[in-house]
Amino acid sequence: MPEFFKVVRCEDALAMLRDNFPHQRAEEIDLSAALNRVLARDIVGQEDIPGFERSTVDGYAVRARDTFGSSESMPGFLTMKGEVVMGEQPEFSIREGWCAWIPTGGMLPPGADAVVMVEHTERLGEDTVLVNRPVGPYDNVIRVGEDARKGETIFTQGHRLRPQDIGVLAALGLNRVEVVASHRVGIISSGDEIVPITCTPNIGQVRDVNSYSLAAAVEKAGGTPRVYGVIPDNMELLTATLAKAVRENHLVILSGGSSIGQRDFSLKAMLSLPEASMLFHGVAARPGKPTLAVRVDGGLIVGLPGHPVAALMMFEIFCAPLLGTAAMRRVRATLTANVASQAGRDDFVRVELIDDGERMLANPVHGKSGLVRVMSSAQGYVHIPYEKQGIKAGEPVLVTLF
Repeated sequence: MPEFFKVVRCEDALAMLRDNFPHQRAEEIDLSAALNRVLARDIVGQEDIPGFERSTVDGYAVRARDTFGSSESMPGFLTMKGEVVMGEQPEFSIREGWCAWIPTGGMLPPGADAVVMVEHTERLGEDTVLVNRPVGPYDNVIRVGEDARKGETIFTQGHRLRPQDIGVLAALGLNRVEVVASHRVGIISSGDEIVPITCTPNIGQVRDVNSYSLAAAVEKAGGTPRVYGVIPDNMELLTATLAKAVRENHLVILSGGSSIGQRDFSLKAMLSLPEASMLFHGVAARPGKPTLAVRVDGGLIVGLPGHPVAALMMFEIFCAPLLGTAAMRRVRATLTANVASQAGRDDFVRVELIDDGERMLANPVHGKSGLVRVMSSAQGYVHIPYEKQGIKAGEPVLVTLF
């Protein structure tokens, strides 16, 4: 007679996983290798960026007050006193009634506080410039520290570095950066019905989807995946593979075999490992109720449902936060249809995002957890909390993006 699940709330399950997961280490790497890595500490500016006032346009460096009242019908007249050379500090200053040619990115000479775009000027001979439009103080100028101030926190610990962030760090002169060390994650698919993707499945068999989708999810979350392939329903082989994976990784993910059933060897194999103890077996969630976790010497084993949609959703909820993933990206949207939910469990509803030109809409993507394409049709999910009974069409929702 099978034993039924003793489910725990999702927030409690995640807390147990966090409490029993190896602490994250930090490592210092070259900036060129830092894309998509998670910062291990705050980045604080050590200098002002830029360190000098620079022009954002080609034109003439001026004192703004010398251009007041200028127009096409009544242009102002300024005397040309020099030219700013890129990469060099001007050796002259701007006095009343003077101007100097300056290229985009050039350093403003002392005395200048604005730049008139070349399109709004006209040269008369070698020494005279007509100004057809006034400028205000610091128009067309990037001021000292406008990009980043010395002592300012530029990025906080836990931030995942994007291409634009790499550029900011380069501007700060950081050629090495301290990031969260990548956790090693072993991935095992189990079940007699699972065959490698290179095989043609017989009746009753399916290809191994989870090894590939979960490995990609691990990499996206900042971990280093190691795939151990498909293990049939063989107690001895599964136990040996789990033991090997535990030795070689910080986290082991086993998909399939987490349901209650006489042929499911997963839990028995996990608990046979040295110093193994059950954390939970079953979560109050849809999809993913059979999710389980076992603490072992040196790490964790998380058992995910075999259905691809449920496996990926439970990875997002329980595994990704362990791997150094920064705060998940969320967008606000309006739900397009009623979604029923039972109080006493957390529901994670996959949604497609649609921009109708006026607002962002979240359209529920329905489908059974065994359907592979359901996740590909969704851009994110809406969390219906444990105590809530459904969401009505037209309600504002927060969509967590995949």
